[in-house]
Amino acid sequence: MSKMAAFRYTHAIVCRVPSSFKTQALGISGEIDLEEARKQHEDYCKALREVGLDVIELPADESTPDCSFVEDTAVVCNGAALITRPALPSRRKEVETMRAVIKKELQLPIIEIKDESATLEGGDVLFTGREFFVGLSSRTNEAGARAVAAAFPEYPVTPIKVSTSLHLKSSMTMCGPDVICVAANKGAQEILRRIEREATFKYQTLTIPDADAANCVYANGTLIHRADFPDSVKIFEGRLDFPRIAVELSEFSKVQGSLTCNSILVKKSKHIRRL
Repeated sequence: MSKMAAFRYTHAIVCRVPSSFKTQALGISGEIDLEEARKQHEDYCKALREVGLDVIELPADESTPDCSFVEDTAVVCNGAALITRPALPSRRKEVETMRAVIKKELQLPIIEIKDESATLEGGDVLFTGREFFVGLSSRTNEAGARAVAAAFPEYPVTPIKVSTSLHLKSSMTMCGPDVICVAANKGAQEILRRIEREATFKYQTLTIPDADAANCVYANGTLIHRADFPDSVKIFEGRLDFPRIAVELSEFSKVQGSLTCNSILVKKSKHIRRL
């Protein structure tokens, strides 16, 4: 797979923000403006459409306050979907919904995790286009990392200890072909050093001052990044020479959410993968 092809997508799955998000989302650290959160989510979906994605929008489910954070429910790569096992039982209903949507709307083959001791959330799974790094966090364990390796044997899979952030992708994401965008804070830099020791390839890095801005979406040759961190925006503007779209996501930061959390990106092939 060429390094550009790894970040070519046809579809994005998103879920609208429920009213229960305002008071019942996990880890709330400030008062959430629900209307602003919904507007920010709409702008995010608009950005996904602008990069050429067919956006599948699921209705909000009031019984699952975190349902807009679809990333945690599945890992999609090479035309197949690994259905995850979130650490918190309260999020398991979201997984059931996502399984049905991926099967019905996208007709992708589904891979299930057989080990009942496994926990895995998509926010801990970083795909570089060449290999996977799986964060071992409060939400994902070794058995979860092994499930990723079993699902996608065509790629190296390396577990990486994450102790200072919610998920691996709270500290770093891909911001271009072979370029890792990483926060400047000590915890993120420690994780980066672990990755650099274990990686099968020497990646470039883009270090930015704001931890929340280190989470961005690179798709179809365009970077979608946070608009609400001017110091980090300056670095994106100065260092990257491909198209960018800036979106605000301040209300989602109040529950440790960011850009990748709110979508699952899918490349739907004309040929169905046989498992």
